[in-house]
Amino acid sequence: RKMESLPDALIQHILSQMRNARDVTACNGVSKRWKDSMRYIKNLFFPRNCFDNHSCGDSPDNIVRQMISTVERLEELVVYCPFTSAGLASWLELAGPSLRTLELRMDNLSESVACLECPSKLDSINSASNLESLKLWGVLMVNSPRWDVFQNLQNLEIVGARLEDPALSNALRACPNLTHLLLLGCEGVRSISIDLPYLEHCRFDFYGVGNSSLCIKSPKLQSLEVQGCSWIRVRETQFLKSLSISNNAGKVYMVDFGKLVALEYLSIRGVQWCWDAISKMLQWASDVKHLYMKVEFTGDFDVLLPFPEIDLVELFNSHPKLQKLDIHGAMFAALCQKNSLKNVDSRFGIPCLEEVVVTVRSPLNAEQKMSTLESLLAYGKNLKKMVIKILQMKSSHSSADQFFEDVCRFSYMNRRIVRIE
Repeated sequence: RKMESLPDALIQHILSQMRNARDVTACNGVSKRWKDSMRYIKNLFFPRNCFDNHSCGDSPDNIVRQMISTVERLEELVVYCPFTSAGLASWLELAGPSLRTLELRMDNLSESVACLECPSKLDSINSASNLESLKLWGVLMVNSPRWDVFQNLQNLEIVGARLEDPALSNALRACPNLTHLLLLGCEGVRSISIDLPYLEHCRFDFYGVGNSSLCIKSPKLQSLEVQGCSWIRVRETQFLKSLSISNNAGKVYMVDFGKLVALEYLSIRGVQWCWDAISKMLQWASDVKHLYMKVEFTGDFDVLLPFPEIDLVELFNSHPKLQKLDIHGAMFAALCQKNSLKNVDSRFGIPCLEEVVVTVRSPLNAEQKMSTLESLLAYGKNLKKMVIKILQMKSSHSSADQFFEDVCRFSYMNRRIVRIE
């Protein structure tokens, strides 16, 4: 009753905020006044289980089409429920010109299914020529999509995909004005070169053996996250503030970056990195504020080697702006060599360091590890927080117990700053 007493314009505004297709259907049956207001809806969302209990004679594709046809200007369409290529083509024929955001759960990773689609689901997207954001889930892109140029597209996200390099390259070429690009859980990428002049934020997760190569030419790039590449080249880095490189399956052989003058956050992770790659990253990122290092081995190609000594004094002298250090396992052990603190200049200090997170996996060289922890506390005059994470130590030797006791004693003596997790 209260709703019915409101003016038409206010009812239209309230009802236009709905997006779930089930809610829209329910409101259509309330009254003619409400049904007439449904045409002002701007967003429609069809959840995964939208048609699970569907019993009427019409197909889900046609039901979606009917709902879209009643809307005057649809700006966002999100479809997670199953649909056909023909159904998608008919929807975009109606709403394509007005759509600004399109998100689709494609579910066409099977080649046998995708080959029977005509036109393909990917090709049909071309009708939505004014898109600003496109998100696709479960994509098979072995053939280049028949796209013209999406001049307004700024955000492209592809999650869970099987790709071929030429098809991906051609798809990106049709999106020249992207500012955000996300490719997650993508399989099949071997070598990709990206040339997008307006790209600012980029995240890649290439699934497989971890030997992909990546080259980026994007002068406005601000954040980059890469997983699964062995060769990475990004020369235009004057605006890059956040950089994360990891390889959980393969090895990082080569990195080629410009001077990272704006970098504030650097994360290097993986099973094996060539030492030259680690050294170069630390050298380029001399102004970094937050440094995260978790790599288990170094060595070239298939040879797994322990890390050489990382001089603690040199590390902090060459990174004077460092505020947070997160260092894990083998890389912390490399920082704990006994020669690192032999000849420390009396003027040495760690001026900006405020937080340290250390993960310890072994009691080996316990004395050096304790010395390093004590040194971080002694020279880090502005240190506010030190977290020591002790993972499951497989050693049954009494040294493990002794080391744990030493860490506990150290934590207790400095309990205002140090804690154990």
